[in-house]
Amino acid sequence: MRNLNQLKFWNFGGMYYFYFMIWALIFAFLPFWLHKTAHLDTSVSGIVFSAMAITALILEPIYGIIQDKLGLKKYLFGFVVLCLLFIGPFVQFAFIPLLQINAIFGAVVGGAFLSLCLNGGVGVVEAYIERSTRENNYEYGHVRLFGSLAGGTAAFIGGIMFVRNPYSIFWACTVSAIILAVLLWALRVKNEDTGSQEVSKEHEENPVTKENIINVFKNRSFWGFCIMMIGIATMFDVFDQQFPNYFASFFDDTSRGELVFSRITSLQIFLEAGFMVLTPWFINKIGAKNGLILAGIILFVRILGSAFLTEIWMLSFWRILASIEMPLMLISIMKYITGVFDVRLSATVYMLGFNFAKQIGITIFSYVMGILYSAIGFQNSYIVLSLIVIVFVAIGALIMKSEKQQPDFNRNLVA
Repeated sequence: MRNLNQLKFWNFGGMYYFYFMIWALIFAFLPFWLHKTAHLDTSVSGIVFSAMAITALILEPIYGIIQDKLGLKKYLFGFVVLCLLFIGPFVQFAFIPLLQINAIFGAVVGGAFLSLCLNGGVGVVEAYIERSTRENNYEYGHVRLFGSLAGGTAAFIGGIMFVRNPYSIFWACTVSAIILAVLLWALRVKNEDTGSQEVSKEHEENPVTKENIINVFKNRSFWGFCIMMIGIATMFDVFDQQFPNYFASFFDDTSRGELVFSRITSLQIFLEAGFMVLTPWFINKIGAKNGLILAGIILFVRILGSAFLTEIWMLSFWRILASIEMPLMLISIMKYITGVFDVRLSATVYMLGFNFAKQIGITIFSYVMGILYSAIGFQNSYIVLSLIVIVFVAIGALIMKSEKQQPDFNRNLVA
């Protein structure tokens, strides 16, 4: 039995590893591929990313409700994996011809397809594995660290692959998807084992209903959680969008700055994996809501520090500090959702409260910050951004209730 439990742990970890290997390779090298290989200008490339974001906004509510109705069944996860399998063939044989027929049409189709796998699909992957690991009594953070290791690996090998053959990145994604498919097929979660049918029986006796879903929106903590996610998750990504260019500007040779930044990022990702091991214990001590507030404070310090303390070594430190912030945010999100809301609706709350809110925030604030960067420069813009962060975090914290203030939703359904 112990060997079986260890095997399951590595199965979960492998699923995270190979999914986020795909994620990291695509998001790191798709912009270069669109520019250097597909020869798209920035406006058409922007349509690809906009299509990814818009498709995700459409998919998140649908994916969340379907996954909650499926419980621990793998069908939706399997659909995401099926889409992932076609990344290599799609980019190699279909994406370029579609762009040649009509650049805007090709960009929209390409972005929508990639969103099935990534922007939209990530919520399915995260929600399913979190639910499965919780069912098998594993700490989410201990399994999630494999995603961070995948990011570090992708950063290390992806550049070499892209220089040799730009299409190899996408075929590597297909190979990773094949391994992911095998791991998903081999996975046997606890309530599928003989003699462990309690959860599936409970799921059948208390199926997710329309009223359950509507009640999520009546819960003030849900709206506070959405505001908190805009303040932390959205602003984390918005800050990171242009920070590499800001960092490189402090070097006489910007290419040297880009190289140094890539090495710092790799270090940050591997440190992040280490903190993933320790953070669950810490969050269990302080509470998930406090973990989110602490993550917001660290982000505030990172952004404000980047505006005032601009020596290269200090800017490097601000980046490495993200290795603490990211585990705090990710693990607190999952623990807050399962501690405050009906656990049968964890996928819906995750995809709407986290992914959907985050995508809306990114759509708005990426545009706003782009204008500010041009109008008042990076440093002044970072001061404004840090204030936005602390305001959203404070408002979210005031609206959200702590886990101990909530009824036990595992036994009593949301009324």
